[in-house]
Parts: sequence; C-alpha cells; structure tokens
Amino acid sequence: MSLDEKIPDLKSRDAALRAEAHEPTLEVPTAEPTSKTQIIAIYGKGGIGKSFTLANLSCMMAEQGKRVLLIGCDPKSDTTSLLFGGKACPTIIETSTEKSLAGEEVKVGDVCFKKNGVFAMELGGPEVGRGCGGRGIIHGFELLEKLGFHDWDFDYVLLDFLGDVVCGGFGLPIARDMAQKVIVVGSNDLQSLYVANNVCSAVDYFRKMGGNVGVAGMVINKDDHSGEAQKFAASVGIPVLAAIPANDDLRKKSANYEIVGTAASQWGELFAGLAEQVAGAPPVRPTPLSQDGLIALFDGKDTGEGVVLVPATDEDMRGKASTPKQSLEVVYDDV
Repeated sequence: MSLDEKIPDLKSRDAALRAEAHEPTLEVPTAEPTSKTQIIAIYGKGGIGKSFTLANLSCMMAEQGKRVLLIGCDPKSDTTSLLFGGKACPTIIETSTEKSLAGEEVKVGDVCFKKNGVFAMELGGPEVGRGCGGRGIIHGFELLEKLGFHDWDFDYVLLDFLGDVVCGGFGLPIARDMAQKVIVVGSNDLQSLYVANNVCSAVDYFRKMGGNVGVAGMVINKDDHSGEAQKFAASVGIPVLAAIPANDDLRKKSANYEIVGTAASQWGELFAGLAEQVAGAPPVRPTPLSQDGLIALFDGKDTGEGVVLVPATDEDMRGKASTPKQSLEVVYDDV
C-alpha cells in the first residue's frame, strides 16, 4: 500500500481514537437523591474489615427501623457474604450478561435479596485478566439506574468500595458527588492508613474542583490500642466513629458468618453507637498527610528510620561478568 493510500486510514483511525477518548467514561446517575436518603461510601484497604463492618452496621440500622440498601462495589463480590451466611449473591454484572445472552431484561428480584431487614446486592466485576474492574463498577451503576435506583425509598444506601484501587469507577462516589459522605475503615498499620490517607487526598482534591463529598469519619477495626489510627484521624481532621477491638470472639464469629450487629449480641451496643455516629456525623474536608507525615505517626524503628539509600553504579548494573565497551563518541580536536 502506498503512503497516499495509508493516509486516509491513519486519519480515520486517529479520528476514531480521538472520538473514543472523548466519550464520557463515568456515565452514572446524576439526579439528586431523595432528601431523606443518605448515600455513604465506605473505603478501606482490602482485607481490613469493610465487609464485616458494613454487614453488621446495616443489620443494626435495620433493627433500629431504618430502610437500608447495601451495595457491594468490590470485584471480589464478598460484601454480602456475612449477611447471607457465606452464600454467594448473584452479581449484577454476571446476571446482566446471562440475561442479555438470553434476550431478557434484568429485574430487581434477579439481583437484590433480603436478610435481617437489609436489602443487599453485589455489582461484581470481570474475571481476572478479562476486563477492567473500574469499568465494571460504572456499568453496574448504569444498570442500577435502569432498574430505578433514584426512585427507591431508603434511609441509607451503603456502598462498599475497595480503597486500594484509585482508578476509574472506584472513585465514582467522590469524583461525581454520588455520595454525601465517605467513611474510611483502617487499623493501626501503615498500609491501611496509607489507603485511608489516599482517600482523604481524593476528597480534598475534588473539593478543590468544586465537589461536595466529605469524610464523615473513620472506623478503626482490629484496634490493638497502639494509637496510630487515632493519631492519623486527629492529624487529617476527621473523627473516630468507632473502634472495634482486636477480639478473638469477633474473629471467630466473623469466620463463622455470624452477625454481631444486633441488640441480642454482646457487641450490639458498639454497633448501635456506630450507627448513631454514621447517621449524624457531618461530611468534612480532611487535610491529607504527606508521605513523611504519615510515616511519622509510627515508631521510627518500624519505618526505616536511619536507613541510608545507597545509589547503584553502572558497574553494579552490568554485573561482574560484563566489561564496559568503548564509547563510539567521536571527539574532535580543538581547531
């Protein structure tokens, strides 16, 4: 093919790519929620206990007479596992695909299920290596809108988001004002507080851009009373809503899919207090920490204090079996 023949193809391809790049990638519901509905996004490091916290919080809220919708927005689809005794909940993404292949439409009853007065669903995500989890979240919310999301009558909609991932759909509640407020779940370890600080940074950034989402506070899970999480919350300017202790009874009950967010449990008072705090805590704009500020919350012996970074040399990189080659640079004598 000649150059002249290639040019039209290149131009059309370029135009197509530009058009695709300008397509809105965050097509989500933009209508205002009903005045009574609080939409709250919960973020935290994977494995920190968001699902445990949310399942018990939602049950306590329902027990207090509130209408609660719990939506899992983690590709692992494990937010509702505790609520349903370990049984996997059909996800919106999987169900949508199956229904589409069969020429059918998704109905609410296909993806939303009830337990202990709580309505719950999982957005789901693609299989490993077969798609973008963030795009899956976006697609899931598009389907929710088609199902009538903004016509639903709930006091609280709780969204469980993975805080480790900072791209695309995982930032929807903050970037597009989908939630009124955010809650971070963390513990007394650097990695979970690093994630919490990233979430605070995102909230601060979008507030500068005109956004309205704020951080209502922090839930400290597996609290061992070492104090780093409390210091973090104070440093960024957010309250501690609850401190759930590192307790063997809680660990066993969680492992056995047993709900403790009920007045019948010895832990009922703790989750009743958390429900009250979540309901009333105002969304505030946090002051995120620098990396050095975050590390300073911990004892220096645990964070590499005194370590000196030694630069690598060219000889280090070549290895002992390699010999430098003469430069091909031409050096001219001064005229």
